[in-house]
Amino acid sequence: MVRALACFLLAAAVGTGLAVTASATPDQGRRCQPTLGDGAGPFQTNAIATPLRSKIGTGHVLQGRVLSPGCAPVRRAVVYFWQAGPNGYGPRGRARIITDRQGRFRFEGPVPANYGGQPHIHIAVVHPAYEDLLTRYVVRPGAKSGRIRLVLTPLL
Repeated sequence: MVRALACFLLAAAVGTGLAVTASATPDQGRRCQPTLGDGAGPFQTNAIATPLRSKIGTGHVLQGRVLSPGCAPVRRAVVYFWQAGPNGYGPRGRARIITDRQGRFRFEGPVPANYGGQPHIHIAVVHPAYEDLLTRYVVRPGAKSGRIRLVLTPLL
């Protein structure tokens, strides 16, 4: 009962945009803070089909995991990537990957162009049991690799 109430309160707070601090206790197990959305990015502006591929070039490798609020891996989540090239956003800068059993993914591409702010990669995560997540990963200057953890919010 306490666990169900805690999950309900966490989901309600996330749904309203309030900051939530979840702490691990022996009764509740480990909790992961849901990733905050960062706007829609370019995904809604173009209906180009996104190819299933993990590489669009070389220069930067992004590795990550998709997790539930209980820190369990979310397998078979579809992770979409879109990044700008020197001439803006185009079909060559898009890819999608399906997470493995451990919720992991690996995406390789050129270092994103500085188009509309800091160089970044737009990310959308879709899974039927969770709310869609739209966020972005900002590439640090000179970084050849990076890591990201994406925690989804369950559907109520």
